[in-house]
Amino acid sequence: MSAHISRRDFAASLGVGLGGIVVAFTLAPKLSLSQQPAALPGSLNGNRMLDAWIRVAADGGVTVCTGKVELGQGIVTALAQIAAEELDLPLARLHMISGDTEKTPNEGVTSGSQSIENGGVALRLAGAEVRAILVDLAAKRLGVEASGLAVADGVISAVDGRKLTYGELARDVDLHREVTAKAKPKSPSVHRIVGKSIARFDIPAKVTGGTAYVQDLRLPGMLHGRVVRPPNYGAKLESIDEAKIKAMPGVVAVVRDGSFLGVIAEREERAIRASEALRQSAKWTAGPPLPDQATFYDHLLSLPDDPHVISEKQAALPDGAKVIEATYRKPYMCHGSIGPSCAVAQFADGKMTVWTHSQGVFPLRGNLAMALKLPADRIHCIHAEGSGCYGHNGADDVALDAALLARGAPGGRPVRLQWMRGDEFAWEPFGPAMVMKAKAALGADGRIVDWNYDVWTNTHSTRPDPGGNNLLASWYLNEPQKPAPPGILPQPAGGGDRNAVPLYDFPRQRVVHHFIKQMPLRVSALRTLGAYANVFAMESFLDELALAAGTDPVAFRLAHLKDPRARAVIEAVAKKASWKPGEKAGGGKGRGIGFAKYKNLATYVAVIADVEVDAANGKVSVPRVWAAADSGLIINPDGLANQIEGGIIQSTSWTLHEEVKFDRNGIKSRDWLTYPILTVPEAPKVEVELINRPDERPLGSGEGSQGPAVAAIANAFAAATGKRMRELPLSPERVRAVLQG
Repeated sequence: MSAHISRRDFAASLGVGLGGIVVAFTLAPKLSLSQQPAALPGSLNGNRMLDAWIRVAADGGVTVCTGKVELGQGIVTALAQIAAEELDLPLARLHMISGDTEKTPNEGVTSGSQSIENGGVALRLAGAEVRAILVDLAAKRLGVEASGLAVADGVISAVDGRKLTYGELARDVDLHREVTAKAKPKSPSVHRIVGKSIARFDIPAKVTGGTAYVQDLRLPGMLHGRVVRPPNYGAKLESIDEAKIKAMPGVVAVVRDGSFLGVIAEREERAIRASEALRQSAKWTAGPPLPDQATFYDHLLSLPDDPHVISEKQAALPDGAKVIEATYRKPYMCHGSIGPSCAVAQFADGKMTVWTHSQGVFPLRGNLAMALKLPADRIHCIHAEGSGCYGHNGADDVALDAALLARGAPGGRPVRLQWMRGDEFAWEPFGPAMVMKAKAALGADGRIVDWNYDVWTNTHSTRPDPGGNNLLASWYLNEPQKPAPPGILPQPAGGGDRNAVPLYDFPRQRVVHHFIKQMPLRVSALRTLGAYANVFAMESFLDELALAAGTDPVAFRLAHLKDPRARAVIEAVAKKASWKPGEKAGGGKGRGIGFAKYKNLATYVAVIADVEVDAANGKVSVPRVWAAADSGLIINPDGLANQIEGGIIQSTSWTLHEEVKFDRNGIKSRDWLTYPILTVPEAPKVEVELINRPDERPLGSGEGSQGPAVAAIANAFAAATGKRMRELPLSPERVRAVLQG
């Protein structure tokens, strides 16, 4: 930690979401159990003042503040629905503010499908409490019992016809008080806004050419910047021809701090030209070589690991059980953001303001404070949606890049800095590579009597962290800062071991997470963390066991499941897809199923996919996919269906195409040719059935369908060809190799 940051400033700046688990960091003296306030539900626990969430204006409008941010998942719309429902207020009279370090609650990181479960719960309870306070105040003014008042559209009415609006009560209502969470929210049976497919707030600007993304943001007097990265990890800058670059047309400044190098210009195309000239003139010492990709999985398994047994059951193993083993592999994957990471920063009057598509503006502020050696209260981070990302891409890194350039801008002018496509592919933190080994035994009755599962992987979160500086540029400064030590995200949500514990009922099992601290390539959170690979491996292996047992895959799953909600989604998708038990596939066409309860805590999703395989060229197509999902109480049906559909399409892209290529000299995936993604014509037709459970709490859904989708595709491939793909992606080269034996 820099000596320029006070302990209090640093503590105030941080709140970090670890795989969806919100952690607030403080350096204040620890309270005894008797001194600690009672825990509050959801995100209220770390943001206990009512007016941090809701403020009522004199015109009757309400400002709703949330620390959760829009990533394209429609979350701000859904959160507005929850608040409007409890406040009995039309959506048009709500003003939403999200992800602003000076205006909103600190809810850590928007990740892990936790926004509804944590932020939604907070707004539901805060909204109910504000409504109750307003009703009580109106009752006193009108001289009636609160129970005799009705509320609709922000108007409180007595039976005799007298009325008071929220605006008329606003001056006398005091919301600067601690939330009690004792006001009773509405019953789902009387919901008028929750449960409706409300049009998303974020869509109009995206389809009309408005300012939809931080990439679109333009400020008065704004300059443009570009950074010049080293040729590979760990390379050091020796020299540059700074005078030559400064003499180029439109160049305002060249910024160098150690091995961090950037340029500022009046126009973007001139910043790009200057950065190319800088790249050509820069001399670097080479960084350490990367492993050989051809033998990488063996290399990964050879690294020291820290094994953790995360689930274990003991039972007698029957004699004569049939043992089956398999190993599965998942490569490094990019986020593949359509718009390269971007930020706008302005340094004026000793204060740094950063517009950023970070998923956690408060944790980002903490690491910016470290790098810039500024007190946290002199840094203001404002969320602006980015063009494409679920997970930790370059959003936080580019915020520091922009801030470093903004310090070198004349007259406090703002600087817009967007990464080039090659920067995004080569320098973002990838989704980690993983190896999964499964071993199981079948009893004489064809049921699983023993289950062993081991997963090897790195950390799945290197987001901004109080234990070090996880922002890329901070490692290359003249006074380089160290990243936080890699850590394990704890169960039950987990990180690399997310969804590694089976939901199926096995009498005997052992699940081990082999945590590898060394990171040959830079890694962090990619949507679902380890769940995509673990569900792929486990559900593929389950199909292999069903085949060995001579049992239909759907019936085999149901035979090992007690959870009625899990059984319901499998039965629903089987009915929707007209699954025929025992149906024989082949001839290059097949059908497969996959299932998971995300994190074993969130939404239940079952997926059936149809696959077609062209053996001659190794091409795998996924023409149709069906899904059934149970997310408890549904807030916005269309929004929920969008999330399930989008997850399936993204998973199809990962499964068929996506793999980071590298060699000893560095990252080779630098563009869409070397890192292809799913094209629009390749996207499957997706049908989703939602199972609404209004009496159950709403469950996180944004990452629920990716794991079941990859498993369904892999199982359909096996049904179509009689061959099993155990390594992702299902690329033409790999498919041809498997089909040829």
